[in-house]
Amino acid sequence: MNSEAMERAREAEAQLTDDERFSLLISVMGTNAVLTDKDPRIPDGVPMSAGYTPGIPRLGIPGLLMTDASLGVTNPGYREGDTATALPASIALGASFNPVLARRSGQLIGREARSRGLNVLLAGGLNLHRDPRNGRNFEYLSEDPWLTGVLGAESVEGIQGEQVISTVKHFSLNCNETNRHWLDAVIDPAAHRESDLLAFEIAIERARPGSVMTGYNKINGTYAGGNEGLLQGILKGAWGFPGWVMSDWGATPSWDFALQGQDQESGVQIDVMMWGQESFTAPLRAAFESGEFPKQRLSEMVQRILYAIFDVGIDDWEGTPDVDPAAHAAVALETARQGIVLLKNDGVLPLEVPSTAVGRFKIAVIGGHAQLGVPAGCGSSAVTPPGGYAEIHSIGGPGIMGSMRNLYLLPSSPLAELQKLLPDAEIEYDPGMNPGEAVLLARRSDVAIVFGIRVEGEGYDNADLSLPWGQDTVIDAVAGANSNTVVVLETGNPVAMPWLPKVSAVLAAWYPGQCGGQAIAEILAGVTNPSGKLPLTFPKDLDQTPRPVLPGLGTPWGTPTTVTYNEGSDVGYRWFAKAGKKPLFPFGHGLSYTRFGYGNLTVQDRGGVRAEVTVTNEGPRPGADVPQLYLLEDPAGPRMRLLGFERVDLEPGESRTVELTVDPRLLACYSTGRGQWHIAAGNYRLALGHSAGDCSLEADVYLAESWFGR
Repeated sequence: MNSEAMERAREAEAQLTDDERFSLLISVMGTNAVLTDKDPRIPDGVPMSAGYTPGIPRLGIPGLLMTDASLGVTNPGYREGDTATALPASIALGASFNPVLARRSGQLIGREARSRGLNVLLAGGLNLHRDPRNGRNFEYLSEDPWLTGVLGAESVEGIQGEQVISTVKHFSLNCNETNRHWLDAVIDPAAHRESDLLAFEIAIERARPGSVMTGYNKINGTYAGGNEGLLQGILKGAWGFPGWVMSDWGATPSWDFALQGQDQESGVQIDVMMWGQESFTAPLRAAFESGEFPKQRLSEMVQRILYAIFDVGIDDWEGTPDVDPAAHAAVALETARQGIVLLKNDGVLPLEVPSTAVGRFKIAVIGGHAQLGVPAGCGSSAVTPPGGYAEIHSIGGPGIMGSMRNLYLLPSSPLAELQKLLPDAEIEYDPGMNPGEAVLLARRSDVAIVFGIRVEGEGYDNADLSLPWGQDTVIDAVAGANSNTVVVLETGNPVAMPWLPKVSAVLAAWYPGQCGGQAIAEILAGVTNPSGKLPLTFPKDLDQTPRPVLPGLGTPWGTPTTVTYNEGSDVGYRWFAKAGKKPLFPFGHGLSYTRFGYGNLTVQDRGGVRAEVTVTNEGPRPGADVPQLYLLEDPAGPRMRLLGFERVDLEPGESRTVELTVDPRLLACYSTGRGQWHIAAGNYRLALGHSAGDCSLEADVYLAESWFGR
């Protein structure tokens, strides 16, 4: 905690009137496609944004101007003509396993937000990938709490280093979009601490975000924003979080959330649409006048907001930072490069034009609007790129997010970029609308590259793992006509691959951002060596997952839904290990155009568990690898956990020794009875591998019993 910022917050709060205190407890949403009338509480000249909270000029307290989010400065429609760097989806950043890149992306969006006068970023999406149908998985980093917490912390550090407040969100278990306002997420409290809450705990203690945003959902029967045990007991109590808790937009149905730990109601007009009232204005003021809402709690709420303002320094801006669009585009490109995962390669990649076939080597590019650009996820995270979108196709749907459900195409054409990199090849495009037409082109081509896309976004879950619009049928037909078929997937989640045995290579490119077409083409052509690793498990089908049938899917908007997380803390690869199931592709999987070998694994307890391993590039190309350390077994039996990772770049033949230090919480179990973490005495088996499904080296370490933390 920053003691100076805390003292300043107390002194400033003491000088406020009650009217000024209450003015800080809400944010008002600016005009956009949904809210077309400007709220009179937003002064003229204030840029439109996701949320506006007035400042207190006489005390030097700035107003709060809030904007989404982790993929760039967004809010389509708020500011006419405004564009920003469109980064790849967070799931692609997760696939990079690169904390340095996470910090650089945070710095980028922090600087671009500040250049517009926006001082709060609604970034830091830390929800775990619990379900491969979740429409917002593309906004989140991974299924693992350590990977998510480490990368999330670096992103927040980058944002706040630019003197812009970052949130972390959505606290907690906002892991499905189906009827999210009425969803009850049921989980064992200890398992919650060992999984989703651990990701938040790691990020919060490492990066000190100014604010935490609650989820829409209930947790074990109580809404996240009104969950006293979660907010007062864990976040503010056990973890000592000094900043403020804001709601998500439209997630405050009652004024008494203020008594349970929520400090600010966000986007109050959406609460009027959802629940018929603004809870933290007239209702909260009435409770204050009647004595139901105590003055001490009001002061605390305000102090927490002021603390974050002073801690991050948004009251101390000097000038407007310069923004270098080319440098920011380079970050977007490098994130896309490092996030693309080569899932399968039977030797067709990288593409090479034989010297004897110059001018006669034919490549078919099929589907996915690849002649125009690359898709982006939809919802509040959609970023308008420089120059605008290549195209927008309106899709629509029920609920409050229906108008934002669109196919956005960023103007980075994989087809055009391939033509630049392979000028000696003859490249022809087919839209992939009809399997018969696509086959005609595939038959007369040496290689066929099929792009499979899916629109995913906020407010919706996918019904299944298939590709829409008959794309699976197109891929199957093309693969049947051409044995050298490459599939490039641009999605926010795993997909089923009924055609997998018939294709020669598969790339998971996710939503790759404004430079995505170039990154895809570079990997296909071998200009860039692929290095991404899966941040979530690809199941063979939904029957392999904890919930083959998603509760509430297909019910009308507004239907109360309960999702019971019986897998507990065994999320993703942990579930597959516990259930003894072999997925389509495991967590951490990712191929390269070179080969990496591991040796000399040692594990010791030297005041904490540390592992060392030698990594060698045994292949012909420079490349990057991510050695991954796992727990396989503890004294109670099999129990899989990612314990550490490090990304290393190596030249051919080069070796490097990597040291990994293990956070003790990853080896422990949480005891709700004692309110502490517990490491049982005994032997722990650790393994080093290329993925959760490929651990080649093992070692044991004995640990004494210990209790620690809260």
